Amino acid sequence: MVVESDAQLSENFYASTCPNVELIVRQAVTTKYQQTTITAPATLRMFFHDCFVGGCDASVLVTSDNGDAEKDAQDNISLAGDGFDTVNKAKLAVEAQCPGRVSCADIMALAAREVVVLAGGPGFKVELGRRDGLVSNASRVDRKLPGPELDVNGLVDLFASNGLTMTDMIALSGAHTIGFSHCDRFANRLYNFSTFMPVDPTLDPAYAQQLMQSCPRVGADPSVAVNLDLNTPNVFDNVYFQNLVARKGLFTSDQILFNDFRSQATVIRFANSAEEFNRAFTAAMRKLGRVGVKVGNQGEIRRVCSAFN
Repeated sequence: MVVESDAQLSENFYASTCPNVELIVRQAVTTKYQQTTITAPATLRMFFHDCFVGGCDASVLVTSDNGDAEKDAQDNISLAGDGFDTVNKAKLAVEAQCPGRVSCADIMALAAREVVVLAGGPGFKVELGRRDGLVSNASRVDRKLPGPELDVNGLVDLFASNGLTMTDMIALSGAHTIGFSHCDRFANRLYNFSTFMPVDPTLDPAYAQQLMQSCPRVGADPSVAVNLDLNTPNVFDNVYFQNLVARKGLFTSDQILFNDFRSQATVIRFANSAEEFNRAFTAAMRKLGRVGVKVGNQGEIRRVCSAFN
């Protein structure tokens, strides 16, 4: 059970100790994003993976000599290096102006907001005051992150264990409006969905054909990247939800949000209104940022994000 501890977070936490922290992070993240747009989905996904395992405490950034840190877990090996690089560069820039004052956890939360804005998504205020966690173990990741095969029950339960509602879950799934995946994460929907139906019947047939060309049954290239949003893959918008209505969600855990009657109305609402989606997404991001937060002596301010002090 992850305990919410948001009482000590505030939007102006660094007003007297590092008043320019948001600007410093914004500049570092913008520079990185201009070098590669993968920065956006990589940073956003890393923040989510961090918060869902022991809370938003930057424990996913820690490197271990024995390869048993959180980032080494099976579910985290696919986190793109550009996400780590983004936070590390922002931390360097912050340290240069405010040494030892700002946590990696707060820098990651700010960076996640910045990449959403850079990709064309909504801006929102970020609460600050987290400390960096003192534990990072691969074993803690098990069953904490949503897999691409989850159904609505599994998704609802997992998000509820982090204090997030079904609406929050659907809105945060909308982060799949940017980023990509690899064939092995959805090939079962193309080739071995069930005994009598090799292709998932909830997948648009033309889209299924397109995916089969990118991901042949035999000899699929494991490095091939398939966009999560086939229409505007680098723009943070509500087209992801329009794709679900058109039966063009890439993962089972995406498409199920439209197929299940409990979540369908919200998917349609977000598909029809970017404003509704943006409002729900920003509210959910603020709630996500409060999950399992460490304060006071529960954590530290790391000097380097990849190592405990």
